Amino acid sequence: MSLSEIVRPEPPWQAGLRAARANLVPGLLVQAVMIATVLAYFYAPSTRGLFDSLAAWKERWGYPYSAVSAILAGAVIPEILRIVVFQRGRPLRRNLGNFLFAACYWGISGMQVDLLYRLQGVWFGTAGDFATVVKKVLVDQFLFCPLLAAPQAAFLYDWKQLGFARRHLRRFFTASFYRSAVLPTLFATWGVWIPIVAALYSLPSLLQIPLFSLALSLWVILFTWMSEQRVAETPAPPCKDPCGGT
Repeated sequence: MSLSEIVRPEPPWQAGLRAARANLVPGLLVQAVMIATVLAYFYAPSTRGLFDSLAAWKERWGYPYSAVSAILAGAVIPEILRIVVFQRGRPLRRNLGNFLFAACYWGISGMQVDLLYRLQGVWFGTAGDFATVVKKVLVDQFLFCPLLAAPQAAFLYDWKQLGFARRHLRRFFTASFYRSAVLPTLFATWGVWIPIVAALYSLPSLLQIPLFSLALSLWVILFTWMSEQRVAETPAPPCKDPCGGT
């Protein structure tokens, strides 16, 4: 085997499929909950009061509702889970930093998703028929995600890991970064979220953001649980410096 074969990077689609397989169970659980929610909306009249209340809250508060609900789902819930379950109730200084970063990221992302849903309602209408749902899913997953959502997430989370140092900025705006970091994220995302957003787009507009937040909450809980378990099960690497240096 040649040296080039040894160091050849893993194809992005392979990395994405590996990530999708690793998260298959939480993905299927969230998909099942969302399908059950859609069925409840259309076929269980007793649930209409709850759905109407969610729609009323969304109509009243607009973008702030989207930001706050995304912060709860993407920042508050995972950090509480991390502290209570994995840190045995002992908060650490890094939890505050994690929360502040995630709150900013998810607050902005929640409003971006809200804007996307509104624009798609203008472009394609608000009906939940098959053709309309397909158009919205295609724009969501194959334009919005590759051009904004996935690059934004990969860039910001990787930059955070590097301490937000400006000297690293240039590497994020390259084709190699998109290939190595963004494409695997996309392949993993599509496997989980295409059925979920299809379910969301079949619902009335005012329910899409509240139930997106529900899906995000469930996904984050399950993903946090699995990722923390993987970290706990991974043996610590041998220390490179016997004196404890880096």
